[in-house]
Amino acid sequence: GTERGISEPTPNFSACFGAAFLTLHPTRYADLLAEKMEKHDAHAWLVNTGWSGGSYGVGERMSIKTTRSCIDSILDGTAAQAEFANDEIFGFEVP
Repeated sequence: GTERGISEPTPNFSACFGAAFLTLHPTRYADLLAEKMEKHDAHAWLVNTGWSGGSYGVGERMSIKTTRSCIDSILDGTAAQAEFANDEIFGFEVP
């Protein structure tokens, strides 16, 4: 962890980090986002900038170099040209 006194990451899940400020159910905001993306032909990329490869002690944080490489390929269009596989659990496409 990056917080003071935290030496080992602790898994934590929040359906919506801004829950205190959002009056609607999180899926309503997801629907609104999807509608706007479709209307404006916008595309989105989910980039893991956190942890990969297993739990603490097994996996590791994503490096800045790897994260920058992902972002660069999104911005220059090469990521969109890659072959994609469908994620069986979440249903989205992964390059």
